[in-house]
Amino acid sequence: MANYSSPGVYIEEIEIGAKPIEGVSTSIAGFVGISEKVKNVAINEAVFISSWGEYTNKFGRYTANACYLAPAVAGFFLNGGQRCYVISVGTDADGVVADDTTLDASYIGTDGDPGSRTGLQVFREIDEISIVSIPGILSFEVQDALISHCVNMKDRFCILDSIRSAVITDVQTKNGLTSDKGFGAIYYPWIKVGVEQEIANPNVAGETKIQLNQLFMPPSGYMTGIYARSDNERGVHKAPANEKVRGVIELEFPIGEGEQGTLNPEGVNCIRAFKGRGIRVWGARTISDDSLWKYINVRRLFLYLEESIDEATQWVVFEPNNEQLWDRVKQSVTNFLTQTWKEGALMGRSVEEAFFVKCDRTTMTQNDIDNGRLIVKIGVAAVKPAEFVIFEIGQWTSSSESA
Repeated sequence: MANYSSPGVYIEEIEIGAKPIEGVSTSIAGFVGISEKVKNVAINEAVFISSWGEYTNKFGRYTANACYLAPAVAGFFLNGGQRCYVISVGTDADGVVADDTTLDASYIGTDGDPGSRTGLQVFREIDEISIVSIPGILSFEVQDALISHCVNMKDRFCILDSIRSAVITDVQTKNGLTSDKGFGAIYYPWIKVGVEQEIANPNVAGETKIQLNQLFMPPSGYMTGIYARSDNERGVHKAPANEKVRGVIELEFPIGEGEQGTLNPEGVNCIRAFKGRGIRVWGARTISDDSLWKYINVRRLFLYLEESIDEATQWVVFEPNNEQLWDRVKQSVTNFLTQTWKEGALMGRSVEEAFFVKCDRTTMTQNDIDNGRLIVKIGVAAVKPAEFVIFEIGQWTSSSESA
């Protein structure tokens, strides 16, 4: 309360009602790998990239040693990605080879104080990243560290590459990878794409030119771009599947109904070629064995909701923990979830069917209040993808009764 000492009229601004919650971005990716070079950036520095040209200027293109990072970033932008962060943990110019297993520790990186982290751990400092990948690196240690990074950060999802094998039983094992809460997805098979390489110009001494080679590459960078494209066009609640993969010439191994029927229940998402429809992502499952977290869009929707609510309610900390505050918080969350439901991200014909928000004496005890805890309970009914579309057809005559 202001100190009034002189008679008169005073006008004060106060805050009443709910504060809006704005949804966070879900389409910013993070890539870790070996680059051809680094220019005006440092090894283990997370560099913001907004175009393929910007990437090539700072990190170069494909080389036999730096074989996966550049094509993955190119595939990201080609398939609709717009913003990403890139970390180079070494360069071909320094004699580093991407497939060298002794580099596993470099990819995983070391944790520590901000500014001293390396490898994947640098992404701990960048809150806006929501999709991460270490393209083409198939060692269990690296891929498991990528999953653990997402689980610990609780605001991002990882895209993994499968092993290169035509033996479906080998692919089924998913390299032994799993995530109880579904923080990752794996894709098969590898894809043939056009890969830019800078070579010496045989016609002009001292100059170089760009040559386009057709090579099989891991699909994770291309999938990451599809995630971003689907999020921007439809929303994070839409499964990033039945989407055309731009820039793919052919698949390393053809996938039919039989292979799909074997891999899909195991949580391996297939990329398939369809006559007249092109090459498409044909799977929407995480690597979780828990049916609650079976679908990619469900896991990522919850990440979106949790991060959005978390970031937009920081103002609540240290406010008086009373009924007025509870009502404001409840209204803020309710308004946000109502808009989310209107966008088609939640099930239900009404908001009452789609979600609930509670913040009152039923969600916290006096002991909670005395110890500074404000507890909000939220339940949402997430939409699931129509994975199996079944039409039941029978013969009917005008004299038949409808079933």
